[in-house]
Amino acid sequence: MRRRSLIGALTALAVSAAATAQAADSRLKRILDSGVLRAGTTGDWNPMTIRDPATNSYKGYDIDMLSELAADLGVRIAFVPTDWKTIVQGIQADKYDITGSASLSPARAKVAGFSDPYFELATVPLTLKKNAGRFRDWGDLDRPDVTVAATLGTVQEQQVKQFFPNAKHKIVESPARDFQEVLAGRADAHITSNVEAATLVERYPEMMIVPVSAPRARTPIAMLLPQDDQVWINYVNHWIRLKRARGFFDELATKWRLRNE
Repeated sequence: MRRRSLIGALTALAVSAAATAQAADSRLKRILDSGVLRAGTTGDWNPMTIRDPATNSYKGYDIDMLSELAADLGVRIAFVPTDWKTIVQGIQADKYDITGSASLSPARAKVAGFSDPYFELATVPLTLKKNAGRFRDWGDLDRPDVTVAATLGTVQEQQVKQFFPNAKHKIVESPARDFQEVLAGRADAHITSNVEAATLVERYPEMMIVPVSAPRARTPIAMLLPQDDQVWINYVNHWIRLKRARGFFDELATKWRLRNE
């Protein structure tokens, strides 16, 4: 019994020491010590993150969310430009401590951590209004004479190949965007989140959302974090739960006109 008690005590000490060492090396401590939260953001996903090239400033749902997180931490926010192709690598390479919203995906989860989700998106196709009679549902886009665009590194890049195996795929690299291919006539359609789709048809009256029977691939969104830093992940998750309970995410959704559809 004495031997078992000694082993138990040593195990408890080892676990406690490991937890203390992990906390000391966590991004949370580094952020608090430095006084800066580095947040990766693409600036090309309206209304989540929009970069003004004239001032190099950002606005959007993600920008408000990350600014609030920094304020609650008592530190300054520093936005770090990134793109969809390299957003995960930026977390791995310690270019930033956290990112704005990203769709959950098994591929990303293999190499990066995710916070708890706080919103859901679904995928819809867009085209020009002049194509209204040509495209009425998903199947109308899955044809050899149709070109569907997507942006490299996004979840939609994989969805284009999955949803439209018979169509041509035009994958563009940031800073180019898939919807620009449609506007320029180099693609017949593109797919994006229902949230961005609503802003695009408002900004470009010549565009329309294809009236599909239902959106596809409903997907939670969350922030990307370092996979091996459970202390930092735990803090962010506790923050999300508290903010959700106090209505912060509902207020953000109202401000930026986001709806779960």
